[in-house]
Amino acid sequence: MPKAPRKTPQMTRAEVGAFIEALAAHNPAPESELSFTDPFTLLVAVVLSAQATDLSVNRATVSLFAAAPNPAAMVALGVDGVAAHIRSIGLWQTKARNVVQLSRELVEQHGGEVPRDRAALEALPGVGRKTANVVLNVAFGESTMAVDTHIFRLGNRTGLAPGKTPREVEDSLLKRIPPGRLRDSHHWLILHGRYVCKARRPECWRCAAAAWCRYPDKSPAPEAALQAT
Repeated sequence: MPKAPRKTPQMTRAEVGAFIEALAAHNPAPESELSFTDPFTLLVAVVLSAQATDLSVNRATVSLFAAAPNPAAMVALGVDGVAAHIRSIGLWQTKARNVVQLSRELVEQHGGEVPRDRAALEALPGVGRKTANVVLNVAFGESTMAVDTHIFRLGNRTGLAPGKTPREVEDSLLKRIPPGRLRDSHHWLILHGRYVCKARRPECWRCAAAAWCRYPDKSPAPEAALQAT
């Protein structure tokens, strides 16, 4: 019978602070990898990014945003028109309907502007808590934490903010990360989970914050792994 993985102990607040500072030193000016020009194009890009890579979304939105750069134009383009630009993205049929409907609601209920309000954002078709958090953080500069699959994994694996649900991890991160670092931590953690603390095998030898990570089964560098066999 295979040995059960060991549970990662929770970091202390001091370790959380040091972990975040290490990521900050490694990447002083983190940014979203989605292409956008304003809150509306960001909102659409984030809606399209569900179960899709940022790269695939960016490829599709080049032509989509050229054809419909604002909510009124997106409504005029229509579901079939939007679908023609995003067929390469997963769940494109549902996403096309959501993008047109949320654009219509922005025009009819918000004067064509993306609201800076969580409840109003989450009331839009295709927009959940994670999407609202991204928009509030990136477009409006608020210290929100959008817990995607990468941050959920990283929060539990490292001991940074263990939780059984994305909301538990989010709430823990908001409490434990130093307030002045919260907004950028959204990007640092997503990028770290995407490129270093990977799902199948974390590349611990590349981790700038490994000294504070509490994960008990850190992956050795490939050379070390070869020597051990």
